[in-house]
Amino acid sequence: MLIHCTRKLAVKLPDVSAAPLADARPLGSWHANLVHYDRRQCVLFCHDGSRYCLFLPGLVKADLARLGRLHRDLFLASLLALNVPQASLKRVILVLGPVRFDRHTDRSVLGSLRTANLDLSWLIDDVHVLDCNPLAVAQKLNERPTSVRGHWLHPAQQMLERVRAV
Repeated sequence: MLIHCTRKLAVKLPDVSAAPLADARPLGSWHANLVHYDRRQCVLFCHDGSRYCLFLPGLVKADLARLGRLHRDLFLASLLALNVPQASLKRVILVLGPVRFDRHTDRSVLGSLRTANLDLSWLIDDVHVLDCNPLAVAQKLNERPTSVRGHWLHPAQQMLERVRAV
């Protein structure tokens, strides 16, 4: 699994490649950005192809050191919440592989991350960030249709199609 990091996030992580890395895995790669809510560090992830979003709130330095594992766990839990069968989840685990980070970003995905961050700010406006349920936030963010280069898509449906194809 490849995660493309923004500059803000890359300085907080160990082993981030400055050179672009290639990922030919069926589920594709992700983008991640460090955001702050209620003076807490949070990471917002966006899948490159489907624009499926995940949110990890209230991270500390030790959490950032194991960001890949936290992302994988949240991703699998969100798929489980979408009623993906256990057999498919096991195939997804095998396909994900080891987590690698680089600083090569795509402006289109960064725009989707910015839009997701705006929607997220409205979702958690009246709740402290540490009281947020990351699965509930992921479900809300992925219910909304989004536009990618002029085409409308539904992130949850797109991700389910990719998982079924694995």
